[in-house]
Amino acid sequence: MRFRCSGMRAADGRFCEAAPDPVRVALGDQMVVLPVVEGNGRKLSATCQACGNAATVQICPHCHAQLPVHFGKIDTRMVAMVGAKFSGKSVYTTVLMHELIHRVGRRFDAAVIGADEETRKKFGNEERALYNEGVLPDTTRPANAGEQGRQPFVFKFSLGERKRFRSTLRHTVLSFFDTAGEDLETSRGVAQNVTYLSSADGIIVLLDPLTVPGLVQTLGIDPDVLPARSQQEAARGDSPINILTRVTELLQKLPGAGPNRMIDVPVAIAFSKVDALWEALPEDSPLRQPAPDAACFPEQDSLAVHDHVQALLLQWEGGQIDQLLHKHYRTYRYFGLSALGAVPPAKEPAQARQRVAKSGIQPHRVEDPFLWLLSRLKVIETGRG
Repeated sequence: MRFRCSGMRAADGRFCEAAPDPVRVALGDQMVVLPVVEGNGRKLSATCQACGNAATVQICPHCHAQLPVHFGKIDTRMVAMVGAKFSGKSVYTTVLMHELIHRVGRRFDAAVIGADEETRKKFGNEERALYNEGVLPDTTRPANAGEQGRQPFVFKFSLGERKRFRSTLRHTVLSFFDTAGEDLETSRGVAQNVTYLSSADGIIVLLDPLTVPGLVQTLGIDPDVLPARSQQEAARGDSPINILTRVTELLQKLPGAGPNRMIDVPVAIAFSKVDALWEALPEDSPLRQPAPDAACFPEQDSLAVHDHVQALLLQWEGGQIDQLLHKHYRTYRYFGLSALGAVPPAKEPAQARQRVAKSGIQPHRVEDPFLWLLSRLKVIETGRG
């Protein structure tokens, strides 16, 4: 464990001055910070040898990023998110976090807060831009773009209740990392993805259903109403089966994996932008129904969505996706969601960034993949009814 000096002036007048951290600089972060203080690995504080003050802010010994309070003493779960370019990962992450804080938190009587200053600042900026200004986030930059290294969103999920003589509170630190679509196509990106996927407790693979070969024709959707980016991805042949194949090859390189072993990490296969399919689906389609509002993961409802998507995939592309998942993954589940609830209008030439639809943000089942993973990790209960 490492710490950051407090920067306070000691009784004898000594104090530490802030300067760029060489480790952070190597990752593209030029921020001026206080010096690193060595710890002994057992205590939650350390004494700065330069000024004599106590340092209590924990940082990672590898990248020197600030760690959540009580890190190492409460459950820590990492959820990785991967997918194709333009599948909507950045929008999905922001909307998911907003829903967890403002709606799902009330549903489960849970407190969901940013666990570090970087998360609180960055998420706050992206949330205001999306919900207050109505503009979509920029496309996630690849790992080799030469910019500051991307940091995960880190949240603390607190469940249970505090009673007079005892507490049943359970805290789980959740780390979300959004990788750029291009990172699955370069050797450097692949190397970095293998590193963080080896630590993931669950993976959300976000796919654009509009790029599934045969879907548009099967459902009779007018191609002119589809998002331009989905059409671009479909035209260049970057289909969901190709994305899943790359992800599977990455996971097969993890420690302990092999040609004759199933992949143990639970994987949520989430098809985004299902709002573009609603008019072509029957009214009783599980994809069009709202999620149950119980304080547990609705297993039967989720299985209905899973079976429906599975049947649709068989119609659309002959079941290639399902066969790949069935042969390589021990645990997987299909989901259909919409982060925005409506297709954004085409970007005007004078606009710097694309805007959301005039109807506003109306998310549909964005929390389902995340809650499924939490149920698999025994963080929340699973409802069987």
